[in-house]
Amino acid sequence: MKKVLTGILALMLMTVFCAAAGAEGIKETEDGVLTVAMECMYAPYNWSQPDDSNGAVPIKDSNMYANGYDVMTAKAICEANGWQLEILQLDWESLIPAVQSGICDAVIAGQSMTSERMESVDFAGPYLYASIVCLAKKDSKFAEAKGISDLAGGSCTSQIGTIWYKDCLPQIKDAKISMPAESAPAMLMAVESGMVDFVCTDMPTAQGALIAYPDLVLLDFSGSDDDFQVSDEEINIGISVNKGSTALVDAINAYLKDKTADDFNALMAEAIKIQPLSE
Repeated sequence: MKKVLTGILALMLMTVFCAAAGAEGIKETEDGVLTVAMECMYAPYNWSQPDDSNGAVPIKDSNMYANGYDVMTAKAICEANGWQLEILQLDWESLIPAVQSGICDAVIAGQSMTSERMESVDFAGPYLYASIVCLAKKDSKFAEAKGISDLAGGSCTSQIGTIWYKDCLPQIKDAKISMPAESAPAMLMAVESGMVDFVCTDMPTAQGALIAYPDLVLLDFSGSDDDFQVSDEEINIGISVNKGSTALVDAINAYLKDKTADDFNALMAEAIKIQPLSE
């Protein structure tokens, strides 16, 4: 009986310890797997492809593979921590709910580290610094724009749930802002097809788009007095985890702490080079 009681007590203590660990957001990684969610359709950050070429990783419950800057970053983090990587494909609006509910351990998907998002999740990073730009057709009347004032009155859109749509486009005087695009490819198709005069996005997305759509022109107003007004939190791109996941944030940041903007940009250049539409 004494052994039984001792066993029950040990089990109770283990249950309490595990509950406390969960409450503190500790990433135990008992199975050695880090499950990372992303869209897998947001090149050059992330995309899907039919094979494992260029180091692509299988997408869970799919016959497709994921690759891109986010996948490269996730692989490096896992290698540094001795974890295996599992990629989960979700749409943009489902990413934060997924990490909150524990469906995934982290989201690596080109998310800005905004105060609004930090109310729902914690962030590791940044793992990239991304400036804000626009894209227009080369034959558009906005192709020679030198600042956002030159975009006044134009029709435009961006991706749903992004600072580009919520914070940047409204800064353009008399902008005719269309409904947000459900994905980055849909956003790019809107300007490519002439549905809108221009779109607002970040530099890596725009650089990748120029390879896929050579009839587009990049409008970069950085360094001028007529640029989008954004804060550091809006251009700092981070990795979101569930609230209180201190150990996981620390483990990710231990890898990122010695990385510079040049390191990030060099890796992004590799991703842009191998993205499917650049072949």
